[in-house]
Amino acid sequence: MTACQMISRNKVQSFLTMLGIVIGVMAVIIIMSLGASAQEFILGQVKTYGSNMVAVLPGKSDDSGPPAAAFGLVITSMKNKDGEDIRKMKNPHIEELSMYVRGNDIISWENSLKSVTFYGTSSTYPKIENAELKVGRFFDEEEENAKVIVLGSKVADELFGSQDPLGKRVRIKKTNFTVIGVFTSKGGNFIQNQDEQVFVPLKTAQSNLLGIDHLDFIRVRIDNVENYDLVEQEIASLLRSNHDIDSEEDDDFSIRSVAQAVEVISSITDILKFFLVAVSAISLLVGGFGIMNIMLAIVQERIKEIGLRKALGANEKDIVWQFLVETTTITFISGIIGIVLGIGIAYIAAQVINLLGYEWTFLISYDGILLGCFVSVFIGLIFGIVPALKASKLDPIDALAYE
Repeated sequence: MTACQMISRNKVQSFLTMLGIVIGVMAVIIIMSLGASAQEFILGQVKTYGSNMVAVLPGKSDDSGPPAAAFGLVITSMKNKDGEDIRKMKNPHIEELSMYVRGNDIISWENSLKSVTFYGTSSTYPKIENAELKVGRFFDEEEENAKVIVLGSKVADELFGSQDPLGKRVRIKKTNFTVIGVFTSKGGNFIQNQDEQVFVPLKTAQSNLLGIDHLDFIRVRIDNVENYDLVEQEIASLLRSNHDIDSEEDDDFSIRSVAQAVEVISSITDILKFFLVAVSAISLLVGGFGIMNIMLAIVQERIKEIGLRKALGANEKDIVWQFLVETTTITFISGIIGIVLGIGIAYIAAQVINLLGYEWTFLISYDGILLGCFVSVFIGLIFGIVPALKASKLDPIDALAYE
């Protein structure tokens, strides 16, 4: 009996045998596809800041990990003076610099309320972030203590609707702010959504909204990523001088470029992706045991057939190969079905994510497809060997007499 004949003859058993492998391979394909797409999405979002962007953050970090501030720890070592001194360096490779603090609260106007993230920042913010104003203007250097505010487009729409927001007074905490501008809609990403944020002068946010005298971070735009090392060394030297630090090991700050962030994120997402694949592969292992159990039951049902074959001259090797071919055929077909279903589901998921407004790229890993085929055949060989050996050891006389 050929493998295909066996599958068509025992449809229910074949279906149950195949199901575990189909699900396992399908899960691997889906996770590898979504993992690759998610990695591309995240890296794309980071790269929108430009490879020539440098971030200066409070807190020490090693070269391979994120700075302490990235974990939400409040570190107060970086002051306004640090940013001002970096700007005063007059480094020819530094094009612009902006300082930041941030918080979350309710912004209100008349009866309209909205929860927002507010940023206290420098007047250079639009240049650093490539942000354009829809109406009005951004605050200037002379307004560093002024109670003025620039709104993200979605905040303006939800608070004022069709009304002109310019000149209106909104309230955050106990402070009233005059609206002087609204940003053009930029769209959001997982890092920042300017449309749902508001921006006030740095010192106003520090004194009136947060009650702090430190910075959350500084962003520096340089002329070329190739000059990063020179800029990094000069900024590090200045900050060590400002913070009375004698040794690099005692640094209380971190300096990172977008290019470095891309490398770190790539490493983290690669590890996460392969971990998820390993977890999903457990279902393949479960499916393998299912195949072995069902094939053992099939051996029991086909004892007379095995006895007849041996009586007609088939040796143990022939019987082993017969059952191994049947098992690997089942698992290979299962793998193909799992790959097709996995690609289909991953494609549908990508379309749904795009409909939700995200720029999601549908990616399929050819390595994943080859892996699915290889693993399915490998499982057939490994878990088919026990039933095959059991079948080959049957005595032909006892097998023919079996009832």
